[in-house]
Amino acid sequence: MVSSLLLSFTDYRIVNSPKFIGLGNYTRLFDGTDPYFYKSLWVTFKYVALRVPLGLIVSFIVALLLNQDFIRGKSIFRTIYYLPVIVPAVASSMIWIWLFSPDLGLINNVLTAIHLPTFNWLDSEAMVVPSIVMMSLWGVGSTVIIFLAGLQGVPRSLYEAATVDGAGFMRKFLNITIPMMTPIIFFNLIMGSIGAFQVFTEALIMTQGGPNNASLFYNYYIYREAFQFGEMGHASAIAWILFIIILAVTGLFFRTSKAWVFYESEV
Repeated sequence: MVSSLLLSFTDYRIVNSPKFIGLGNYTRLFDGTDPYFYKSLWVTFKYVALRVPLGLIVSFIVALLLNQDFIRGKSIFRTIYYLPVIVPAVASSMIWIWLFSPDLGLINNVLTAIHLPTFNWLDSEAMVVPSIVMMSLWGVGSTVIIFLAGLQGVPRSLYEAATVDGAGFMRKFLNITIPMMTPIIFFNLIMGSIGAFQVFTEALIMTQGGPNNASLFYNYYIYREAFQFGEMGHASAIAWILFIIILAVTGLFFRTSKAWVFYESEV
């Protein structure tokens, strides 16, 4: 980290020795000289804004279903939902390239079969980020497992007492399940946000940042500057800005957590 911080104040292009330029790399980013900086920020924030809440909602709903007593074969379903997590990211990307194929892909063929409009999932500037968000939801298995562990830790005595008081399913869910799960939701929110800000493999394997830089995620932008253009000093400055952004967002979540995260030990 110290080396990258020092390099961020230099003009270092691998083939030359680092030359100290002060805040030159940072000035170049914020004054608009490099148009891809703001573009990659916008693409990444859009992805985070879609991926994080959808990931939390989908994984929480799946965990709730897998926690119900009437579901048979729960261990099989839990295994099925976790399997995508252990599939290598490159292999997952190749599978989804085929699924998203406009002509031969399974998704468009299913939409055609039920008479719904099809899309150029990865070739459309408007659809490429939502498509990658949809793909990422395939790998929520680890988040589901964490939610499931949290749900199984909610004392049954609370539900039994609520039942005696005549509470229905929704009232138990809103007044018991959600408050007791807020520490788990908070943890998954933090981890999910950090992971979403660092999305990279999908852009590298599936889109190379295209079309027209519509999927130029921030980490892919760093990779491109460092290893395609050889501008290591510039890439180090970009990486440090990402570190500061993640630090600020995480700090904001911790600051607001006092208002909505419930801990039993505080009672």
